[in-house]
Amino acid sequence: MSTRDIIINKLREAFLPESLDVADESHLHEGHAGHRPGGETHFRVYIVSEAFEGKGRVERHRMVNATLAAELEGSVHALAIRAQAPGETAGR
Repeated sequence: MSTRDIIINKLREAFLPESLDVADESHLHEGHAGHRPGGETHFRVYIVSEAFEGKGRVERHRMVNATLAAELEGSVHALAIRAQAPGETAGR
């Protein structure tokens, strides 16, 4: 199973998202810190879930980071996160 698939599965299980997109952006970081041949080191997550209702940006990021702690301690070098509650605009 790919790292991307593991991330998707863990986020789905933890947050039951209305919307989830996980993009492997490793190819954009070739030659930078943490990049390895074969990728799966740099990811961008967009997630919409009721679990984020009433929580600030930092708390939401902590929730996602805690869910993916094993991956962040292992093969994932960087994780960009946009976590929103349903009905929020992209600018929040």
